Amino acid sequence: MYEIDFSKPIHVHFIGIGGISMSGLAEILLKEHFRISGSDAKGSEIIDHLIAMGATVNIGQCAANITDDTDLVVYTAAIHEDNEEFAACLAKQLPMLTRAQLLGQIMNNYRYSVAVSGTHGKTTTTSMLSQMFLEADVDPTISVGGILDSIGGNIRVGQSDYFVTEACEYTNSFHAFYPYISIILNVDADHLDFFSGIDEIIESFHTFATNLPDHGALVVNGDMDCLPRITRNLECRIVTFGLTDTNRYYPTDIEADEQGHMNYTLVVDGVSQERVHLNIGGTHNVVNSLSAIAVCDLLGIDREYALSGLACFGGAHRRFEHKGSLRSVTVIDDYAHHPTEIRATLTTALQTPHNGLWVVFQPHTYTRTHALFEEFADALKGFDHVLVVDIYAAREQDTGLVHARDLADRLRELGTDAHYFDTFDTVENYFLKNCQKNDLLITMGAGDVYLIGESLLGK
Repeated sequence: MYEIDFSKPIHVHFIGIGGISMSGLAEILLKEHFRISGSDAKGSEIIDHLIAMGATVNIGQCAANITDDTDLVVYTAAIHEDNEEFAACLAKQLPMLTRAQLLGQIMNNYRYSVAVSGTHGKTTTTSMLSQMFLEADVDPTISVGGILDSIGGNIRVGQSDYFVTEACEYTNSFHAFYPYISIILNVDADHLDFFSGIDEIIESFHTFATNLPDHGALVVNGDMDCLPRITRNLECRIVTFGLTDTNRYYPTDIEADEQGHMNYTLVVDGVSQERVHLNIGGTHNVVNSLSAIAVCDLLGIDREYALSGLACFGGAHRRFEHKGSLRSVTVIDDYAHHPTEIRATLTTALQTPHNGLWVVFQPHTYTRTHALFEEFADALKGFDHVLVVDIYAAREQDTGLVHARDLADRLRELGTDAHYFDTFDTVENYFLKNCQKNDLLITMGAGDVYLIGESLLGK
């Protein structure tokens, strides 16, 4: 594998530079004085930002974008050999790295690197840790898979040995990471277009854990049934967290305040510690925060800074994000696209003051919708009103095995008020005709369903 010498900046081309992670890596290299070019299917604010920083970005992907002075090419898992630029790189025999391989090499430059993994909660927990590091003034480098207001985007380049990033299991990309500390928040069946099932996913997380050095640490959810399989034969330190008192870090006296924000008493090694105040809702975020506190303790960051970071962290964008209000209806946007995440969002919503509870759900990928169809129905039936829009294909083609209409039909069979809509406009019109004062609307999914809420708030 090609190894970058970060003391000798070169010309790096990114195929798909507009993605949230790819753009962040490009920004890190720009600030390290690398020459950056890239391409993407369409323009965006992220691309405009990179251009303003000095990158050259082409809209549209073609062989001509791979110039003779290109030294290295970085690409994502979504890019295949039929991509013109990818094929041109092969023809020119250029060095190539995946996004994950580049991130892994960047990570190796930091003594205190932290990789946050798990099927759910990576962005929120990475953002929590980022806020804690910022409160402690340790000048971290941060790479997060969402927009974090405190750093004005998804990337921050610091000058210290502290680095925090998300670590995604899809295509085993996190196997390219060798951090000092890893978090495993949870392990669930997902990305079934790549993994054969839960057993292969567990093994993938185990492999990720084995990348830790012997002097490093694994901070892991101790309530998981698969814990012994994840931690077997590890030489590093293992620190558990979770809701039960069998863990080293666990909470007691969990309460939600009048705004739905969570508070609890921290317990470490059976001894009650400080009262923790979160600025976000959901019991799942109590669990996420425990892992972040454990990391700060391992790094010797004063508990005062960890707790103040949690208290001022208002959530990452698209994670139960308050978008605004119209006609006394609160509009929330959430990235949940897996049944487990939907249940967590529902729990948070139920702890938030409301009258009727609405959700506009956009299923994400045909594979996930088909494989977890009944689980989706079971998770969504807890809402008062479910408005289902077409499946967001993302990287996939329509298999013909499942349709969004099928999910609405199944929800009605389960007794839930559910409807399918083939356009965003018809969703908006239906909601405006039927919503009541003090209702709560959640736009939910990993695609572009957030546009519905933004459109409603503009009316």
